[in-house]
Amino acid sequence: MDSDSDSPGQGKPTINDIARLSGVSKKTVSRVINRSPLLNAETRKRVDDIIRETGYVPNPQARALALRRNFLIGLVHDNPNAQTVLGVQQGLLSVLKGTEYELIVRPVDRGSLSMVDDVRAFLERQRLHGIVLLPPISENDDLARLCDSLGCRYVRMGSALLDVDERMVASNDREAVRTAVAHLIAAGHRRIGLIEGPEGFRSARERRDGFGEALAAAGLALDPALVTRGNYRFESGLAAGRQLLAAAPRPTAIFASNDEMAAGALHAARAAGLDVPADLSIIGFDDTAIAAHIWPPLTTVRWPIIEMAKAAARKLLAGTVDAQTNAPDATLFLSQLIERASVAPPR
Repeated sequence: MDSDSDSPGQGKPTINDIARLSGVSKKTVSRVINRSPLLNAETRKRVDDIIRETGYVPNPQARALALRRNFLIGLVHDNPNAQTVLGVQQGLLSVLKGTEYELIVRPVDRGSLSMVDDVRAFLERQRLHGIVLLPPISENDDLARLCDSLGCRYVRMGSALLDVDERMVASNDREAVRTAVAHLIAAGHRRIGLIEGPEGFRSARERRDGFGEALAAAGLALDPALVTRGNYRFESGLAAGRQLLAAAPRPTAIFASNDEMAAGALHAARAAGLDVPADLSIIGFDDTAIAAHIWPPLTTVRWPIIEMAKAAARKLLAGTVDAQTNAPDATLFLSQLIERASVAPPR
């Protein structure tokens, strides 16, 4: 099938024009456009030069029909944290820039009984080259099996390893939180509150486990009165902070499972007349912009979400002409503690 149709009278060059100017057949031009290996370098260069000189733009729909696939990468998510979604988009787009691929974003409802069927309809309709699955839906094995059955490439992003290397990028959340809480303990804190993430998120479980392991390593018990739950949004951190600060005795430090909730806890402390960090130390997770912009700047765990997204995109493009390298990409990405001004020894 040709990569474009004729468009006479529109003033734009057509595939027939490129064939005539290059002295080759329309089929040869189509092969150049579709990057077929069945061409010699001289012919490919001649046609490419004419395409560049004339400003000819192939019809993407026709190309998709010719190759029986679209040049689309899907980002499928049900994530309440807008900063996470934006960070992933930034990483994906930085890899797709300069390629023929475009990004299409599809939010879903993980609580819906029809979620898998909705994703199936989306994949069948769009005929995507591949998709990136964000947590928590990346933890759904039914979605992975669906992609396999439809022949759609996929990469899962998560807080723990869930799949084979070529289909997975993960971070070491548990170890990173263990390090963060150990930092609070080393500063002298013994009553440490936890604002954990929402039910059903593997990230929430991994971060809670890291919190508990750090306490156990220091011989400290996990006090249920100092554990509360948020939904990764600022307002939930504000409410959770108020709840923790109402405990008697109150905590001298709080670890929040993301920066937005940590910022909420900081506001709760200020509203209660507490100074951060003199009266209350706070650590977050993500290292989003809010961490550096609030006062005092927030000590947090830097989650390498952009680098993880870049690796996910490269894995989806592996084996294509747009692949940046033939070497296997990393699967595990290490988070690190970023020390700022929100932690001090307890009074």
